[in-house]
Amino acid sequence: MTYHKYIPAFIVGLLIITGSTFAQTGEISPQRKQAIDSLALEKVKDLSKYISIIGNKKTAFSEANRVMDRAEELFAPETEIGVSSIISKEIVNYKVRKYFQHLMALNYDRVNIQWYNIHYISDLERQPDGRYVGVVTIYQRFEGTSENGMKYKDTTKKDITIYVERKKTQIEGRVVQFWDVMLGDIRVTETAP
Repeated sequence: MTYHKYIPAFIVGLLIITGSTFAQTGEISPQRKQAIDSLALEKVKDLSKYISIIGNKKTAFSEANRVMDRAEELFAPETEIGVSSIISKEIVNYKVRKYFQHLMALNYDRVNIQWYNIHYISDLERQPDGRYVGVVTIYQRFEGTSENGMKYKDTTKKDITIYVERKKTQIEGRVVQFWDVMLGDIRVTETAP
């Protein structure tokens, strides 16, 4: 299994939300918002795939590092990801790369991580700096087992901040403006067995 199979669909989404209908006022049309919402949810699903690959103990170290590089591209700078446990009430927040390294280093022989029930819990709201911010919630089912019989599982509810901002790029010598979606902090809101 190679990581190029998991190249995010946001490249296609980027083309969907570019073009001449870009509002100079910075407002998002309802049609554009629908495309942005789809792109945001697609990036969250891509992250879910990446986490499964990185956490899988059968993934080669070099492959996991390549996937980590791809996964990091989904995030805004200085983003943190929360980690919790039913054993402790403490929530630890890691910078993105450190989170992936922590995931790889877990002391289990088999790890299974699944995300489900992914949906928006807050609509995109315009901020004073022109960006839009929203929140997507997900549920993560984690199971870790070891050959010696050690087993751990939990379900965590997490909120993912979504940032949407205008950017520019050059395509064939022409400047194109587009809305881009970046993932922000992932905060633990609930952990249960």
